[in-house]
Parts: sequence; structure tokens; C-alpha cells
Amino acid sequence: MSLRSVLRAQTADCHAEVDTLFGTFDLSNKQQYQTFLRAHARVVPAAEKALDDAGIIRLLPDWPERRRAQLLLADIAEFGDPLPQPLPPPALHSEAALWGALYVLEGSKLGGALLAKSVPDHLPGSYLRPQGPKGAIRTFMDRLDASGVDDPAAAVFAARDVFGLFLKAGQLELEAVL
Repeated sequence: MSLRSVLRAQTADCHAEVDTLFGTFDLSNKQQYQTFLRAHARVVPAAEKALDDAGIIRLLPDWPERRRAQLLLADIAEFGDPLPQPLPPPALHSEAALWGALYVLEGSKLGGALLAKSVPDHLPGSYLRPQGPKGAIRTFMDRLDASGVDDPAAAVFAARDVFGLFLKAGQLELEAVL
């Protein structure tokens, strides 16, 4: 079984929870969209930095073009919103963990491309709009499958951790506005 298949099967519950939570946001509503972006800002910059610090560039040479924290922070800045307190980054102590965390972040781009259609043109939307070279997700999935990870459990643990961070961030931001 490929690492992608293992990750998909063993994180499906987490993925569904995150999709359900973030599916409650009406991204055509300015305030809800701002809340959505703040929730992501609690996770994405810290997770990307953790990947940088763990040496992701050696596994994924086009990593710099895949990063989205700067786009997210620019969208939040356009609203004039302060940045929220970030959640602790995921612990990425192995190659398997790097692939697991990346699986979630790269997958979120696909979801983001779908969600971008709900964001009105007059609101900042660079974080959700597709970017990077065409076929980047396919390239990532091919590299994931060819990774030869010998500890898929560590990849699953890291992926579940990142999904959990998104879930916690979404809940924190929703609590702040309710």
C-alpha cells in the first residue's frame, strides 16, 4: 500500500472533522472569511517554519514555491487584522513525519482552490487561489509515493497532528467571535 493510501485511510476521520468545521464558514461574508484566515494563520506559518527547520528542502526541492504563509499573512494584512497567537508547530523528527505534515498542507491547497470560488473578488484571496506550477500536486503525490518511508505510522501521526492543529485553530477562532 502506498504512503498516500495509508495517510488517506488513517486520517480520513480527521480530514472529515476539519472539512466539517471549516465548511461552516461563509467565505462570502467578510467577517467569517477573516475568521477563517486567522484560524489558518494559527497553523500554517508555524508548520511551514517547522518543515523548513527540519530540512524539507532536501525532500522537496520546489518547497519554496509551495509555501503559502506569506500569501496568508498578506491577505490578513490587507484587512488590517492583527495576527493571532500561533499554535505550537508540529514535531517533525523524522522524514516520515515531514511527509505526513506535507500531506495535510499540500492537500489543503486543493480544498483552498475550491473554497476560493466562494470568496468575492473584492476580498483578498491570494492564499486560497491556486498558485505554483501546473501539476504541482501530482508531483508532490508522486514524490510522496516514491518516498520509501519505512515508518508510515510516524507519517500518520504527523498528519493527524497537523489536522488536529487546524481543528483546534478553527475552534479557537469561532469561540472568539461567538
